[in-house]
Amino acid sequence: MKKKNYDAQSIQVFHGLDAIRKRPGMYVGSTCSIGLHQIAYEVIDNAVDEHLGGYCNKIIFTLHENHSITVEDNGRGIPVDWHEKEQMYALEVVLTKMHAGGKFDNEIYKTSAGLHGIGVSATNALSKYLKATVYRNRKIYEQEFSKGKKIAEMAEVGKSKKIGTKIHFVPDDTIFHELEYDHKILKSRFIELSYLNPKLTIEFIDEINETHDIFYSESGLIDFVKHLAKNKEPLHEPICVSKSLDGIEFDIAFQYNKGFSENIYSFANNVNTSEGGTHLNGAKFALLKLFKNTTTKLLKGTNLDVLPRDVVEGLILIVSVRLSNPEFASQTKIKLNNFDVRQKIEDGFFEFLETITLPAEVIEKVANSAKVRDATNKARKLVSRKGLLDNSLPGKLADCSESDPEKCELFIVEGASAGGSVKQARDRATQAVLALKGKILNVEKTTLNKMLDNAEIKDIITTLGARMNGKDIDLTRLRYHKIVITTDADVDGGHICALLLTFFYKYMRELIERGHLYVAVPPLYKIRLKDKDIYLDDEQELIEFTKHNKNFTIQRFKGLGEMSVEQLMATTMNKNDRKLLQITIDDFEKTNTLFDVLMGTALDERKQFIIDNSEWVTV
Repeated sequence: MKKKNYDAQSIQVFHGLDAIRKRPGMYVGSTCSIGLHQIAYEVIDNAVDEHLGGYCNKIIFTLHENHSITVEDNGRGIPVDWHEKEQMYALEVVLTKMHAGGKFDNEIYKTSAGLHGIGVSATNALSKYLKATVYRNRKIYEQEFSKGKKIAEMAEVGKSKKIGTKIHFVPDDTIFHELEYDHKILKSRFIELSYLNPKLTIEFIDEINETHDIFYSESGLIDFVKHLAKNKEPLHEPICVSKSLDGIEFDIAFQYNKGFSENIYSFANNVNTSEGGTHLNGAKFALLKLFKNTTTKLLKGTNLDVLPRDVVEGLILIVSVRLSNPEFASQTKIKLNNFDVRQKIEDGFFEFLETITLPAEVIEKVANSAKVRDATNKARKLVSRKGLLDNSLPGKLADCSESDPEKCELFIVEGASAGGSVKQARDRATQAVLALKGKILNVEKTTLNKMLDNAEIKDIITTLGARMNGKDIDLTRLRYHKIVITTDADVDGGHICALLLTFFYKYMRELIERGHLYVAVPPLYKIRLKDKDIYLDDEQELIEFTKHNKNFTIQRFKGLGEMSVEQLMATTMNKNDRKLLQITIDDFEKTNTLFDVLMGTALDERKQFIIDNSEWVTV
């Protein structure tokens, strides 16, 4: 096969792909990490589509040292016949035409993920180089592209008994700001795909980290639920149903546990719809209808009815739907919008739920959740009348004079001593200080009404300008756009920080998602070396410092209250010199698991976590 140079003047431009290159963020989410991973997912989705049609049982994903990727499957191979309408070979149609799935009369594309979005053509458009190898008809076909434009015509290059498709691509560094794939994010995606597609083997070869992982699930969503519940105390065995209604196929698996947090995941054509949509709403309404019937006796005489928020407490729920014409809220497919899906799934799932008998503990749990919600609402109204969660700010708050939330910072500190020092070191115009008394509750182990009875948590909610509505917290009146957890640099301070992070993650996750939550990094040591002060954050920095320096003095800070105003200003409060860590959530599943292990009731798992990580502890 004769190759051509990457000369833009001599390359044909195909309709649609120029638009992707001009506005990549619109099509793949961003030109940073999200978009980089999305173009890999588009290739994987095509391979998974072959599995859904019963033609593929193995996918090999290789991350090369130069950050390029190869995805190979043992499906039928992308069609290579001449496409009369498009006047090009079918392989070229798939790789250069948006929504190419609609151009083939084939059952496999009816529940496609990749081909009903922008498909692998987006990967081609945003790759500096892409090579497609097809094993089909006992022959090997190849075609190469650059930035969505073909370098040469498709050519037959050999013979082989293999069948399948191999796509190798190099992301375009003129489009993407970063080219490093995250091993953990990719691994998490492959775990999801293996659960959503039982009996599909996915090999992940990471040449950068020198790892080789294999993902496979025999029982699909049942295994997924067990995986999510491994650190919880389940109330029953996982329950799973698979149904097909009017062209919509769905699988739903769920399980209740003794905890209070919810773990809910939804997928449409194997795509993680992180913002839910009509398919998830249908499943929730079916559960709601079930519990409205089964909790009647337990709620008799209370004038209470079960609401959606009561049904999800301690619930692990996974909803996976496959349909021919998914309507997503955006090109990156994070929310399903098909109007008719909700009712079909609600009817089909409820029909199944009527055939099973849930344990009495589950029925009691939902009924109790309704009672707790009612008690919480009454307490909230009482507190609101007293002004504790409404207009009156806590007396322990030293507020700032600025009224624009975007310019305001709130430092949450523990103890009067630390609070006094931080108040003196702050910028009174834009920095407010809330000094808590003692540690807040571990909200992972307590109910909502007990949480709201905690004085320190009340003070946090009130100070932020939040409003409670059952489990939901309204942040529309947020008074500070930078909330900084500021604790001592020792183990005790770390524990307080963990408790606060647990509260914010469970009840104010929107703060984290908006980028408002930070953790201050005050120093643990001050080194005096040749009339110069040097601040070190932790034990490891001290060890490294002592290796290369002599004749110095060390001061270990016991807490923020021990630091002088000048030291606090220089290390913790001054916007130009301080160190802040912004709290973000990269992987909700792993984050949930971490909070379950560290802050929940799973004692054995927490003990094992401590044993596994003991080597990192310095005593």
